[in-house]
Amino acid sequence: MKAIIYNSFKGPVTVEDVSYPQLKKDGVIIKVMATGICRSDWHGWQGHDADIVLPHVPGHELAGIIEEVGSDIKNFKKGDRVTVPFVSGCGRCGECYSGNHQVCENQFQPGFTAWGSFAEYVAIDYADINLVKIPDSMSFETAASLGCRFVTSFRALVKQAKVSAGEWVAIHGCGGVGLSAIMIANALGANVIAIDISGDKLEFAKSLGAHQIINATKVDDVVAEIKAISQGGTHVSLDALGSKITCHNSISCLRIRGRHIQVGLMAGKEASPEIPMGKVIAHELEIKGSHGMQAYEYPSLMEMILSGKIQPEKLIGKTVNLDEAADILINMNNFQEHGVTVINQF
Repeated sequence: MKAIIYNSFKGPVTVEDVSYPQLKKDGVIIKVMATGICRSDWHGWQGHDADIVLPHVPGHELAGIIEEVGSDIKNFKKGDRVTVPFVSGCGRCGECYSGNHQVCENQFQPGFTAWGSFAEYVAIDYADINLVKIPDSMSFETAASLGCRFVTSFRALVKQAKVSAGEWVAIHGCGGVGLSAIMIANALGANVIAIDISGDKLEFAKSLGAHQIINATKVDDVVAEIKAISQGGTHVSLDALGSKITCHNSISCLRIRGRHIQVGLMAGKEASPEIPMGKVIAHELEIKGSHGMQAYEYPSLMEMILSGKIQPEKLIGKTVNLDEAADILINMNNFQEHGVTVINQF
């Protein structure tokens, strides 16, 4: 089968013929119909993820059709249209028993702990408790775009931040995660402030529900600007990029007892941001991470999509083939496209 593969971190990324995946008794093999290209894939190629064993096939935001099912699979069959959270819980550890599959102690991550979905076929472990059926009315491209970005933003705002209607929410970074968060926060009834350094991305953010936009290159003090707009600071702030600057600004722009949610990955030289801990203590701020979403939590998201309250398909910037995707992956850090790029040609 054809797949994108690399043999060294930061090395060449090529499209090659590779071995068809092996089927496990608790797993399935999916014919990939669409798969999103995510900044997390770029982090993996950079060598920021210790789980990756070379050579490696990346890709974790996927949707497709079940081709084969393992002997232990009871809930799915060949031909089912499915997607899967980028973190799949084992179902047997303490975290899974508590319902927190997204931080499973033995988690399976396509594209990280195993070969991923930048390929014609991908094997998924722990499939019975992690696969999510796709409604017939939803395209594979839309389902793939939910990937890690949209579902992570959904859980970050709904479960971690517990955003309420009327609250002020700041979203730092208008890439795939940030744009997803803007759309979701707006659907929840929040007043959304979008912050980025690209005027074009900010205009796109406005079309998705941002009530106010701030170009960080055109103001002297981003935090002061946010506080002025939100009349003293936001109730919730989400760092969707993952940099020392955006993390610091996100915490600093909160009002008393505000909630900071870290979604953007902090890796490489950005791994250890400076936290204004004095303010965290004095203002009783909350700081939480958010890492994916459990399969059993998808129904509420799907209901909002099917009702038209949120429209993730608007975030799809363009679709590409495998050869084009290989070049996009290595240039992800300089990626200027709006929204999500999806591979749907194999």
